[in-house]
Amino acid sequence: MSVNFRLNDKVVVVTGAGGVIGCRASEVLLEAGAKVALLDIDIQNLETLGKKLSKIKPSNLMIVECDVSSADSVKKSVDTVVQKWDSVDVLFNNAASKSDNIESFFAPFEDYSIECWRSIMSVNIDGMMLMAQAVGKQMLKQGRGGSMIQTASIYGLVAPDQRIYEGSRYLETSINTPAVYSVSKGAVVALTKYLAAYWGTKGIRVNTLTPGGVESGQNDVFKRKYSERVPLGRMARVDDLMGAILYLASDASSYVTGQNLVVDGGWTTW
Repeated sequence: MSVNFRLNDKVVVVTGAGGVIGCRASEVLLEAGAKVALLDIDIQNLETLGKKLSKIKPSNLMIVECDVSSADSVKKSVDTVVQKWDSVDVLFNNAASKSDNIESFFAPFEDYSIECWRSIMSVNIDGMMLMAQAVGKQMLKQGRGGSMIQTASIYGLVAPDQRIYEGSRYLETSINTPAVYSVSKGAVVALTKYLAAYWGTKGIRVNTLTPGGVESGQNDVFKRKYSERVPLGRMARVDDLMGAILYLASDASSYVTGQNLVVDGGWTTW
């Protein structure tokens, strides 16, 4: 069965490749034999990642600057990948935003600005739609199906537990989970189900990956409070998500579509 988890020469597009999950996923997909296109809006971060991953197999790697909230940028990015490798077999639709103004992102709901709301939505759900649309069109043209994995969050399924945020900080900033994040991630789950049904007869599988909280710069107060809320007793490490991503990207999940694979240590069980 192990051969089913290989991605030999399959072309994989990873959006948000410079992020915590995207960086490691790109490495794992490359190690599984895929040709990986790294897409992100932060080109400097991408170039740094590209140098690191080029040690694995440079000929199977490319970097593409992409703003997923822009239809023109998305189209150009997908066209660039196809021009080099002739196809797209897998999309890891992973890009998300906390906005350029972190204080605005973490503002209380009563004071949340519509400008910040729209900015987050333009990436977290509009960007998902635009990438799925562009890649789906290419997959239809190829006529052999494909796999899409769309990153949501436990907060697209359940409400945040506000009790864990008192004294909690992320990169020296007081934090919470704003409504816009929950709403955008809930929309990702809905989009996945719609597209899975819409493209099912064409062999295009669409699934959601729903991670729990991943350790990535939170202070000890947050880590402790969060971990106390998890049946497995800890936050996720980024490697905890990699098996699920590889499974959904590969032929190992050939009869799986429209599903939401929740990797949260049991958070959503209570």
